[in-house]
Amino acid sequence: MRLLLDSHVIVWWSAYPSRLQARTRDLITRPENEVFISAASTWELGLKMALGKLRLPADYAAQLLQQGLDELPVRVAHTVRAAQLPPLHNDPFDRLLIAQALVEGLVLVTTDRQIVRYDVPVLDA
Repeated sequence: MRLLLDSHVIVWWSAYPSRLQARTRDLITRPENEVFISAASTWELGLKMALGKLRLPADYAAQLLQQGLDELPVRVAHTVRAAQLPPLHNDPFDRLLIAQALVEGLVLVTTDRQIVRYDVPVLDA
């Protein structure tokens, strides 16, 4: 399975893993699964940290990569697909994650009920 973690799932995995369902934690840790964190998510979380709205260790992203999660850069194909999405969700970061999941064939791990309105594979976190 190829998973893309939504930004709030990254926070939960990093700081509050018990907030994730046991099945989700299991899928994230299975070595046969590819688990991605988007550069868009680390940007979003960094902005929230800079505004004082979120507290995470400064090196949380490096820690995730050391744990074996994979980095997903933002590519032009992702931004083009995001711009083509219907206006069901106004959050640009979530729209980019949806587009990345669609372009890359990933399952988006989230609890965001707005995201499930799109035709994107979703795993409830």
